[in-house]
Amino acid sequence: MDQNANKTVLILGANSDVAKQCIKQYIEKGLSVIAASRNTRSLEDFISENNLDQTKIAVLPFDAADFNSHQKFYDQLPVKPHIVVYAAGFLVDNERALADFSGAKQMMEVNYMGAVSILSIIAMDQSNKHLERMVGLSSLSGVRGRKSNFVYGSTKAAFTQYLAGLRQELASRKIIVNALVIGYIRTKINDGLQLNESLIMEPDYVAGYIVNAGNSFTIVPNFKWKMIYHILRLLPEGLVAKLP
Repeated sequence: MDQNANKTVLILGANSDVAKQCIKQYIEKGLSVIAASRNTRSLEDFISENNLDQTKIAVLPFDAADFNSHQKFYDQLPVKPHIVVYAAGFLVDNERALADFSGAKQMMEVNYMGAVSILSIIAMDQSNKHLERMVGLSSLSGVRGRKSNFVYGSTKAAFTQYLAGLRQELASRKIIVNALVIGYIRTKINDGLQLNESLIMEPDYVAGYIVNAGNSFTIVPNFKWKMIYHILRLLPEGLVAKLP
């Protein structure tokens, strides 16, 4: 019997381009998926357009920034998950975030606060004996503070540190926590941005790293981005300040 046949993945923020590719790949591996997002219509259209097995997918409404709804959302899941993927994300440019706190606040709520709220609820449910993995989508922007995007980067840095501590918290229960530290992806969140085409990854490529995550905490898809990640960590502050 396929060991994945009775496993369920909960994808939070499932309407992102990467998350949608995760749905496809998890289904191909034989798992069931609970796809949760504010935009359930878009998810339903995606499932229909790609002829995915609807008996293996449940679509539920979920708002990362509606913290008060998270406990009820979790309690009412049709089945408790084996794997959890937090893919919710929000981005505004740095100038707007500095001039208008509402944009900065929304990034904090979706990228960090919402993650801490729902993932803590899930992690602390010790009645769910088959929880085995929790994956968070972070960003290279959170590795070092840079003047071009430090407000967004700060939310991802905070999320990565939360995941690092959560990994330690859950180690005794043999639950793996992974942080995907991701560079540029060809997704709607990056529409309109001037990005280096040679560094842009496709959503299905990144999804493969999520679906096939191993035991390492930090996972950086693509060898070019691995090099950039290590360089960013080691650069002196004066050189970081000169980066675009």
